[in-house]
Amino acid sequence: MKYLINKSSAKSAYMQLYELIRRDIVNRVYPYGAKLPSKRLLADEAEISVITVEHAYSILCDEGYAESRQRSGFYVIYKEGEFHSAPETAQTFSVVTKHQHNTKTDFPFSVLARTMRKVLLDYNEKILVKSPNHGCAELRFAICAYLIRSNGISVAPEQIIIGSGAEYLYSLIVQLLGKYRIYALESPSYEKIRRVYQANGVEYELLKLGGDGIRTAELESSNASVLHITPFNSYPSGITATASKRREYIRWAKERNGYIIEDNYDSEFTVSTKNEDPVFSISENVIYLNTFSKTIAPSVRVGYMVLPEHLLSVFESKLGFYSCTVPVFEQYVLAELINNGDFERHINRVRRARRKGEK
Repeated sequence: MKYLINKSSAKSAYMQLYELIRRDIVNRVYPYGAKLPSKRLLADEAEISVITVEHAYSILCDEGYAESRQRSGFYVIYKEGEFHSAPETAQTFSVVTKHQHNTKTDFPFSVLARTMRKVLLDYNEKILVKSPNHGCAELRFAICAYLIRSNGISVAPEQIIIGSGAEYLYSLIVQLLGKYRIYALESPSYEKIRRVYQANGVEYELLKLGGDGIRTAELESSNASVLHITPFNSYPSGITATASKRREYIRWAKERNGYIIEDNYDSEFTVSTKNEDPVFSISENVIYLNTFSKTIAPSVRVGYMVLPEHLLSVFESKLGFYSCTVPVFEQYVLAELINNGDFERHINRVRRARRKGEK
């Protein structure tokens, strides 16, 4: 299989190679268990360095598409549509402590203060104006640009709803999708998630996690039609769902005419050189959530959700009257941090530090 790398592209060679191989794995050009081409062969055929191939293979391994076997090479571990056969064995995982969950990410206070002063000077009395119901256009446009850069998610500003943290947004989702549905949650998971759904009066199920995500048997026996997941670094287990498991979640939702709520609260701080592919990017029945509490500071109670296009009119008719719960000043500050690059520079600093800590 010869891969052509566009050397004039703005996208790096290793990312191009990663995407090409990932496409062939998902399309079963390389089926489960198949050995991938050697690094040297790929480097020669694509006219790139072995280091570039190593980088692409490293990301494939990080995301659960392949694994490295000592002195043997790289093999495909991604599989789709084969989850109903083999019984699952008990999985164990280490629990993330509360301290780890609340680890400071040390966003530079001087940068935050400088940005606040700039917003005060640039916007003046505009910071006293009531926010549009779904959030300020400045922040929604900034988030759109950030999502395409960081995760390859291309959405319109109209799909983004700003709210005061994930817990508030969970409640909006219950009102949007309906209380008559059964909601499924990871077990274990962050206790507040369960308590928010309980407070909203919905019936919920707790589905046990295995080493690669929610166990298949739990999914199959569930009566739910809404699945709430934290696919990256789920708290308190620290489990990240594999690429195969994420596809299984999508198929589960499709078979039940249901929805997935994807909470990616910690996804920016992956130690991989590339963000995990969100489930939102590969399915139309996913509501994507994230917040700035982890990336900026716990006191920044600002979150956002991205709705699939087919839910926009439903949201507008049911919930469009709700006022935005985040002051415009905070929204302008966040928009400025994203637009001027300070937000992503901070994330990259933290990721580099974590990678060094793992070595």
